[in-house]
Amino acid sequence: MDHISKFYLISRKQKSSFKPLLKFLIIMLSGLMFVFTSCQKDKFLEDPVNLNFSQDTVLFDTVFTSIGSSTHQFKIYNPKDEDLKISNIHLGKGNNSQFRINVNGLSGTDFNDVKLNAKDSLYVFAEVTVDPNNTDQPMIITDSIVFNTNGKVQDIKLVAWGQDANFIVADQHIQGLPPFNIVAKEGESIVWDSPKPYVIYGHAVVDSTAELTIPEGTDVHFHANSGLWVYKGGSLKVEGTENNPVHFQGDRLEDYYEDIPGQWDRIWINEGSVDNKISHAIIENGFIGIQAETLDAPMGNNLQLDNVIIRNMTGIGLLGRNYSISGYNMEISNAGNYAVALTNGGNYELKHITVANYWSSGIRQTPSVYLNNFYELSDGTILSNDLNASIENSIIYGNQSNEFHAEDIDDGSLLDYTINHCLVKTEENTSGNKWNNCIINQDPEFEDKGNSDFTLQSSSPAIDNGDPAINIPKDLKGDSRDAQPDIGAYEYLP
Repeated sequence: MDHISKFYLISRKQKSSFKPLLKFLIIMLSGLMFVFTSCQKDKFLEDPVNLNFSQDTVLFDTVFTSIGSSTHQFKIYNPKDEDLKISNIHLGKGNNSQFRINVNGLSGTDFNDVKLNAKDSLYVFAEVTVDPNNTDQPMIITDSIVFNTNGKVQDIKLVAWGQDANFIVADQHIQGLPPFNIVAKEGESIVWDSPKPYVIYGHAVVDSTAELTIPEGTDVHFHANSGLWVYKGGSLKVEGTENNPVHFQGDRLEDYYEDIPGQWDRIWINEGSVDNKISHAIIENGFIGIQAETLDAPMGNNLQLDNVIIRNMTGIGLLGRNYSISGYNMEISNAGNYAVALTNGGNYELKHITVANYWSSGIRQTPSVYLNNFYELSDGTILSNDLNASIENSIIYGNQSNEFHAEDIDDGSLLDYTINHCLVKTEENTSGNKWNNCIINQDPEFEDKGNSDFTLQSSSPAIDNGDPAINIPKDLKGDSRDAQPDIGAYEYLP
């Protein structure tokens, strides 16, 4: 019994000595479990994420003096199967913005680590108050809401007009066609004579036998993928002046977008349209500046261009397809594909044109000017027509080794062109009778091509080398040409 008691007492002492260690182990395990479960609970996706949005632009139609706008809203969606944190959401102009936003119930201009559960969404609300200047001059308030999700940056555009504007919003949707709004119906003659800007969402359509006139000083703004479409039998008259041109551009007016190409679609003139004329206009930052085409009808349509600048197009500056186009005093610059493409035949007369293609927003593998007498349809069918073209007193230059190319399908259709008193950068054979008194592969010495100033320096070989028989008395700037004119759109003034 005494031995048993002694053993029992020894066992009790041993057990009591393990208690502190056991307690320590339990605490450690509990802590590890807590940390593990906490990490599991708060685990967020760390890869860059493309958020989805219910819309890409918040447009405030009209905001009057000192009166705040109605509240607009959109939703942010997490497309992933995991929770994430939006690293940062902020107004592009910060505290200087005239917009106000509310993110997930919180107001401010800058938000960090905004949680968004898997496959979930949250609301963002926006409003604006502006003080217009009470004139008919356009005042556009713009900003953006910037989202950074693990390094992936996206934005939602905010656009408010500080006065009334003429909004044209697509109201017709037909499969195979871009969304459109008919702004001039059959037989109508419409004049966009409002001093307020025109803002187009979708394509503004001039219907058959209708006419649209755009007077001097009109500003036309296109939203992404939007354009102006002159349908069969329609007519477009753009009546800018030397001191008050008509301006076609995108609807993003922040300084950053001043020379960003591809912001809108094109001015599209279809077959059968008649008596189209564009004078003193600036067409910039789209996909195709002007596309004039006749594909299914006998050629006979016409487009006259004078004193027109087409620049910063991701696709083509001037595209003609079996059309009749005459133009003078034109600058066509910086296109991602052709600056001028005259295809599938047609009749073309271009005088005192400066084609300057120093495209820097990607890789360009095409010449600046391209002529052909055929067109291939999507089903492989080849259409061909006679091409007659003359290019006179013009510069064709850029950063490719070959900036002019003519291609003949050689199926009996005519490819007839003359290049007269021009300065051209080309690898073509220029010894034939199609070339007359041209300067080949000499730098025109533009004043500042890096800043899109394509006037001539005093040492330019284009000076005094134009054909004096070409009677265009003023240049694109409105300066008088002398008796021995310079080649290109701009006359050098000492």
